[in-house]
Amino acid sequence: MAWFSTDFNRFFKELAANNNKEWFDANRERYFRSVKEPFEAFTGEVIQRVAKLDPRIKITAKEAIFRINRDVRFSKDKAPYKLNRSALIAVGGRKDMQSPGIYYELGPEAVHIYGGAYMPAKELLQQIRMRIAKNPAKFKALCADKAFVKHFGTIQGERNKVLPPELKAAAVKEPLLYNKQFYFAAELPPKAVVDPKLPEVFMVHYKAMADMSKFLLG
Repeated sequence: MAWFSTDFNRFFKELAANNNKEWFDANRERYFRSVKEPFEAFTGEVIQRVAKLDPRIKITAKEAIFRINRDVRFSKDKAPYKLNRSALIAVGGRKDMQSPGIYYELGPEAVHIYGGAYMPAKELLQQIRMRIAKNPAKFKALCADKAFVKHFGTIQGERNKVLPPELKAAAVKEPLLYNKQFYFAAELPPKAVVDPKLPEVFMVHYKAMADMSKFLLG
């Protein structure tokens, strides 16, 4: 049995054309039935599976799931709702951007799975860079790992033009040290939402990223 019905993606397709409070309120019961409740159940299942591999994970689904409401305070786009559901399974839940975890978005455009360091604080960024500089062979091996390459391809992220002096020599051999983000991503088709084996698919990706995540974030 699938975790989500076809109405999960259909809801967001219709929301895209009617992104306002009036339409959402009129469809709130449908939202709870087709989106909110199954997404909480699905996230709870993924949390349990991840926790078997990382006992530090002791969060609830609600601690992992992001709000559907958009923060429009500084945006020209005042549409009030996001067009997908997302969660971050990490030690500190959705507020924890500094430790290993799996972030995902489910929606009608695609299913996205992310790992690594997307917005590392300055201190953490320096730690990541120093770890790579001191262990270049291990980092290269992790980047070339067959499972990692198959599911995520390569490390992504914006780059700095200037590096601290102590990293410049190492960067000649490892240009990724210029990155100020160290994340990786996988994209699955929208129909993956209704795949009954979606938790298994997520865990395949989680295992493929685990060693890289541990290296980058400890």
